[in-house]
Amino acid sequence: MSTPTEHNAAACRASRHTRVQHLITADETSLADLEALLATLPICSTGRVFIEVPDATWVVELGIPARMVLTWLDRASRSGDPGTGRACAPGQALSRAVTAWADEMLCADDDETRIHLLGGYLGTADIVDHLASRLGVATDRIQAPTRFGITSAR
Repeated sequence: MSTPTEHNAAACRASRHTRVQHLITADETSLADLEALLATLPICSTGRVFIEVPDATWVVELGIPARMVLTWLDRASRSGDPGTGRACAPGQALSRAVTAWADEMLCADDDETRIHLLGGYLGTADIVDHLASRLGVATDRIQAPTRFGITSAR
């Protein structure tokens, strides 16, 4: 018999097993870090993974838990700011997609979503700003590269 904290196939099939939602972001500069993070997640993890890449040639097969949704954001097929005619800048597609998802999915005061932001500085800073200032997520709940200096130290 499995314990409540054990993460194996039998435990994850149990109806009472708690599943924590994850929000994970990455870009072409952080794919190795993303693969390392995904390898540590329990097979029963749920949530979303958003990955922004320069173009469709960067899209590869990734091993993500079955209950998670993976979204590739191809900058080459997206536009920049509406009405400008500009190309999509690095971090822009990621920021737009994640803030829209967060606005819809992170609406409960007791939300326990684990947030891992692995992308570049521009998109990550915009996402942290949106999560903290618009949705009231404490920055110590957001994991981002420490070199960015945009979240509280853990």
